[in-house]
Amino acid sequence: MPDAPRTIVLKLPHLDVTALSWGPDDGRLVLCLHGFPDSAWGWGRMAPILAGRGLRVVAPFSRGYAPTGPSADGDYHIGALMYDALAVHNALGAPADAVLIGHDWGAFTTAAIAARPDSPFAAHISMAVPPVGAIRRAGIPIARQVRLLPRQLRNSWYVLFFQLPMLPERLLTRVIPRLWRDWGPPGSSWDAELERALAALPSPPHRRAALGYYRALVHRRPPGRRYAELNRWRFEVPRTPIMHLHGAQDGAMLAGYADGIAAVLPPRSRVLSIPSAGHFLQIEEPRVTADAVLDYLS
Repeated sequence: MPDAPRTIVLKLPHLDVTALSWGPDDGRLVLCLHGFPDSAWGWGRMAPILAGRGLRVVAPFSRGYAPTGPSADGDYHIGALMYDALAVHNALGAPADAVLIGHDWGAFTTAAIAARPDSPFAAHISMAVPPVGAIRRAGIPIARQVRLLPRQLRNSWYVLFFQLPMLPERLLTRVIPRLWRDWGPPGSSWDAELERALAALPSPPHRRAALGYYRALVHRRPPGRRYAELNRWRFEVPRTPIMHLHGAQDGAMLAGYADGIAAVLPPRSRVLSIPSAGHFLQIEEPRVTADAVLDYLS
């Protein structure tokens, strides 16, 4: 298969990370971070399009997702995800022109890195989850909040469910197919991608790790020392230009939360809605999403 990726293993000082790679080794690096419930394979439809334009696309399996596996320190704060992304960038040669793209939890990570004064990436792109600091600063009008909040709370039921002990781990393989069905456009079916998402969480430790992202977001337990400085940027407004892409039919994070954030993002930022996409833009509309990325980079 000409579009089949290569598998690489990056032996970072703190964690061995497995990643998929498309495109020439000397191409401009595009580091793609996946979210939940997904894996590096979720980039498999869009990455070959970018690679066909000479870019080197590398998609790591995030900590907790096989074959990378759970982290030894058990830390799943956003600061830890930032630490991993920066370490992967460094392990790949730390190119100054590298692009960072993040979807879902990867979007949290990307926006947080863009909020730091010294991001090593030349371009930042978030997908499906707008920068939280920008949402706060944009100040959604009260009337609009009243319309959005009940629907968003209904969509986010799983976040509260994941705070329960033990039960979510046992039911996760049944919950994930429901989330995929609820988050995409009506009638959409992505059986191969869903199977790969489930395959990335093959054991109780892997499933506990994936749930750990949500538990770290809610619990008051502080991140580990090595992640603490990074974690403080997790909900700040990006300081460097960023593009945010959002599916208009997203059933996880309502697209309305991206309205107005362009006004508070740095100059040369861009916010784009994709009408035919739901939560998994890179899977549902890979060509449209890739074209938006290429246009922004050009």
